[in-house]
Amino acid sequence: MNNGTPNQGMRGLRHILYDFKEEQKEQINLEVDEFDVRQQHQVPGIEYDIYISSGGPGDPRERTRKWEKRWFGLIDNIWKHNQTNTQKKFVFFICHSFQMACGHFGLCDITRRKSSSFGIYPIHKTESGKNDPLLEGLMDPYYGVDSRLWQLVKPKRGVFNHHGAQILSLEKIRTHVEYERAIMAIRFSPEMVGTQFHPEAEPEAMSAYFKQKKNQEKVIKNFSEKKLNKMMAYLQSPETIAHTHRTIIPGFLRRAVASITKAGYNEHAA
Repeated sequence: MNNGTPNQGMRGLRHILYDFKEEQKEQINLEVDEFDVRQQHQVPGIEYDIYISSGGPGDPRERTRKWEKRWFGLIDNIWKHNQTNTQKKFVFFICHSFQMACGHFGLCDITRRKSSSFGIYPIHKTESGKNDPLLEGLMDPYYGVDSRLWQLVKPKRGVFNHHGAQILSLEKIRTHVEYERAIMAIRFSPEMVGTQFHPEAEPEAMSAYFKQKKNQEKVIKNFSEKKLNKMMAYLQSPETIAHTHRTIIPGFLRRAVASITKAGYNEHAA
């Protein structure tokens, strides 16, 4: 979903999946396929067991392009499958994909931020989030990489109740502004979950990236030197981004595989 835009997200996802495949190799034969949804219009079918949909640029409210229609069709097919089949299919939505899914299910409003959010921030668990396995083992607040021009606000409680969805996390508390806190994580169903932030972010790769002079200059110009220094400090801490990286998506994968193998495993992932 990154539309060909260079970023650290796909690198992080590939590393997580490689490590998970190595971890599970004695138990399952995990196959991983990658699809270029936006540039090549490659949308997988319903035959996979686990789906991870990445972040990417652009307006998440768009619904008219060919790839969008096919992507929304896939999400609807997975949802319908899970309503009528014992063996479920699991989905993790990240950032842009998360925004699109929230808009598709009508869970909340999608609005443009007053300014771009960029950096590493504390993320707070809701009461539901404190009891959700996705965030098990994380502090409250925990930390995530946040990079977005859009936000999810004004949750529609009736729609949440209809779908059985739950808000798991909200953005940092900002006492100096009156803006509503954006939604940062939602469980759409027992099998479908997503985050507004980037849990796939690797501290080592990000640290190396922001140690490059041209990238440092870009952050200082667009934000501030203070923000750069604060971000670099977070990247060195094992209890911030590193903890989020090794907890959220790997935990999602372990729980998904445990459920699938219990029902009868197909040996496919996307």
